[in-house]
Amino acid sequence: MALTYIINGKIVLPESVVCGKALAFDADSGKIFGVVDNLPANAKTIDAAGNYVAPGLIDIHIHGYLNEDTSDAKPEGIKKMAYGVAQNGVTAFLPTTMTVSKAEIVAALNAVRSLKEESKTWDGAEIIGVHAEGPFINPSKKGAQAEENILAPDADFIIENSDIITSVTLAPEMDKDHACIKKLAAESKVLVSMGHTDATFDEAMSATKDGVNHATHLFNAMSALAHRNPGVVGAALSANNVSVEVIADTFHINSGLYSIVAKVKGDKMVLITDCTRAGGMPDGEYDLGGQPIFLKGIECRLADGTIAGSVLKLNNAVKNVLDHTDLPVNEVFKMASLNAARAIRCADRIGSLEAGKDADIIITDENINIIRTIKKGRTIYEA
Repeated sequence: MALTYIINGKIVLPESVVCGKALAFDADSGKIFGVVDNLPANAKTIDAAGNYVAPGLIDIHIHGYLNEDTSDAKPEGIKKMAYGVAQNGVTAFLPTTMTVSKAEIVAALNAVRSLKEESKTWDGAEIIGVHAEGPFINPSKKGAQAEENILAPDADFIIENSDIITSVTLAPEMDKDHACIKKLAAESKVLVSMGHTDATFDEAMSATKDGVNHATHLFNAMSALAHRNPGVVGAALSANNVSVEVIADTFHINSGLYSIVAKVKGDKMVLITDCTRAGGMPDGEYDLGGQPIFLKGIECRLADGTIAGSVLKLNNAVKNVLDHTDLPVNEVFKMASLNAARAIRCADRIGSLEAGKDADIIITDENINIIRTIKKGRTIYEA
């Protein structure tokens, strides 16, 4: 075993940040060995120079980046996304489809499927699977999704493609007697998320008992929290088994809510980007699910002003939560790593710097700018 030691770093572990020690990993096996006190003579080292040594970030909701989009169903475009987000510290992700036509969704699933194995060894983020955002949503909360492509919930379609679909967003009130939700819970390991939904609080709470375990971009495109009707937001915050996505770009939701959600949800708060093809690109016109979107600064909108995804980078989401809360560093990094890994049932392998897990490691400065991205013990990006 030829260990490499990352020295002089602030090592971000799930429960604390450790200084004065080294993080050891085995480049041959691609696994983390652990945190050690002493180095052997002539040890191979990487000097973190006082910066954070943190787990690789995991984005479980990202449509596009660098003018590419999952729903284009272009393998080379998805690969470009994977290489691009690695520069933002992302070592694993779920390319995310939209409510496009069923034929386009199938093509996108096939494109991602064709790359999944290769992604384990390329110099970009690893593809864990697909997040299918729709097409089983409520037209009244469609947001930037195209209404003509909305379909009734179909468990069989998801199960047939469950080798590549890791999570699905649906509106529980559109699923009669929760037949789809119950079947997915019984016959698959797909994470069922409620989103683009106008369900009442009671409807949403009922869905969380039947198999819904997640909420897509909390607060956005769902019935709001009101004191007499707590809505889907209230249900997502109330249900202990539900993890929640937060787009921490300071635009989708008020930054004052970051602390509140963290206090209520704890380890079930997951930072995502919901990034579109406009991510990493200059201001201008792009498209999302066949509709034109307009980027100005951090805001992506349809022509009618409807918010349409984001251009957020996941490392910047971490920075925004750190800036707008008094939460400890390890807790905030978990929101973009271990909490995400737990939601998609990958925490046994990725999400934290624990012995035996994949050596997916990032080195960042205090502003969470990425200095180095390491995937399975191999440097895939260096600033």
